[in-house]
Amino acid sequence: MGYNAFGLQESDDADLAVPFPDDFDYDTFLSTHPGRLDITSGGHTHTAAVTVEVWDGPPPEQDPANWDEQAEADFESTSGQVVVWSMSLGRADDVITLADSGGAWQVRVSCAGRAEAAALSDGEGTGTGVERYLVQFWPAGS
Repeated sequence: MGYNAFGLQESDDADLAVPFPDDFDYDTFLSTHPGRLDITSGGHTHTAAVTVEVWDGPPPEQDPANWDEQAEADFESTSGQVVVWSMSLGRADDVITLADSGGAWQVRVSCAGRAEAAALSDGEGTGTGVERYLVQFWPAGS
């Protein structure tokens, strides 16, 4: 995590009109651009735990009491493959396969540990796994 932000976007970002991190909205927990999801963090610089799940239909609702933030959005993938992007590290190596080809998706992002990550950033500066994300994708209309 760098600069309170990370994103998920198409694995091949060459055709994206607005690649990460251009036009990042720091005032919104989850915001979208074509082929891209932007997520704000509670902490400036740290290593967050990010779990990505791909479902055949809507996943069970997450108990809001377990999360500091939750948001849902529409996501259109042209390739069916996305990767995590960081402002400080760039593109991650691991490819997340949503499907064999492109399509429309729903996504829910849940986050816990935001205050702890912010306090860490204000104190010693970095840490690992204090802030946790669950990112759930499922086909739109399912």
